[in-house]
Amino acid sequence: MSENNVVKAPRWFMIVGIVALVWNLLGVAAYIMQVNMSAEALAALPEAERALYTSMPAWATAAFALAVNGGALGCLLLVLKKSLALPVLVISLAGVLVQMFHAFVISNSFEVLGTAGLIMPVLVTVIAVYLVHLARSAKANGWLG
Repeated sequence: MSENNVVKAPRWFMIVGIVALVWNLLGVAAYIMQVNMSAEALAALPEAERALYTSMPAWATAAFALAVNGGALGCLLLVLKKSLALPVLVISLAGVLVQMFHAFVISNSFEVLGTAGLIMPVLVTVIAVYLVHLARSAKANGWLG
């Protein structure tokens, strides 16, 4: 659809987009805090958690960056009602899946963090899948230009 044929989106769409943008900006903040963790903060972690951080390969860190930055950009594009939101959110979801593959298949995150450590990764994955679905639906409904 061209910019001229964009259908007015319902009010809830903007609210969901803004909430999702804030959620993803919190993810960006978490990423920045993780990659800039001081030696003192790292030393204060339990040994098993410290090992998780220090053994994370660059590709898993890059997937984390792609997931949160793509999510934030994709949600900003949703709020701005741009159709580019869909491919950006798909890329973000791919980053989330790669990051979770590393965390729960390659590393021993589950052993270190236990079942409580599953809550946030499951929530992140569910929200990323939902955002792709939302963008796909918004595009199909003509809400994105």
